[in-house]
Parts: sequence; C-alpha cells; structure tokens
Amino acid sequence: MPDIHRTGRCAPTDEPPRRPPCRPADARRAVQRVVTDRCRARHLPLRQQTMDDALLVTSELTTNAIVHGGGITGFDVEVDSGGVRVSVSDRSDELPVATAPVDGHAPTRRHGRGWPIVCHLARDVRVCELPCGGKRITAVVPLG
Repeated sequence: MPDIHRTGRCAPTDEPPRRPPCRPADARRAVQRVVTDRCRARHLPLRQQTMDDALLVTSELTTNAIVHGGGITGFDVEVDSGGVRVSVSDRSDELPVATAPVDGHAPTRRHGRGWPIVCHLARDVRVCELPCGGKRITAVVPLG
C-alpha cells in the first residue's frame, strides 16, 4: 500500500471491543439502557408499552438467532423519532417462517410463536442477507 494511504496506529482505548450479547437477557438490558438514555436525551416520548414491546421483540429475535440461526453474530439498537430499531444478525441463511397459529399441534408445539409476535409488534420488519453469509433482521417498534 502506498504511504500516502497509510494512517497512523490507532490510539489504545480503555473500552473493551464491542461484542454482540450472548443471551437474550443481555440484549434486553442493552435495549432498556439505550432506549431510556436516548429518549431522555432527545426529549422523545417513551410509553411503558413501547418499552415492553421493544424488549419482547428483542427477546424473540435474539432467541431465534440462538435457537435457529447458529448464534448471535451482530446486535444493534437505535432510537429516533420513528421508533426503536433493533437489529440482530446470525449465521443462518434460512429465512424466518411463520407457523400456522392453529393446527393439530398448536397446544404442544414448542417453537413457531416468536416470529408472528415480532411481526405483530413491529411497524417494519426487514430481513437482509449478509455478504459473508447469514442474515440480519431489523424490526422497528413505533414510539407512539
């Protein structure tokens, strides 16, 4: 690489490298902290129902990434006037599938309820394939 394109070494930082949460509980705590802090700092309204919905969406997306997607490879939460945007990435290329809510196995089925919950609570849900494999699911829970 020509020297003109080189930059100096990065200054050491005391901050640990940012890693995605390993458990849904860790992700929920991160969402609760970020949403509370950003809404307060930006003077955005925050109803308890919005927080509850954002936490449930977070729990479902991270649980699905662990159970069906080979683990959480990325996690992000953002807040703006449009809502709480939660993004979870995993290793799987398989797209989420909604299972019929009523069938002969519904009372005893152990899986298949999370994706419909996410789609019901979020105003916008997007699934993007990642260039190196896997996918990112982003759900936006409205603030108001």
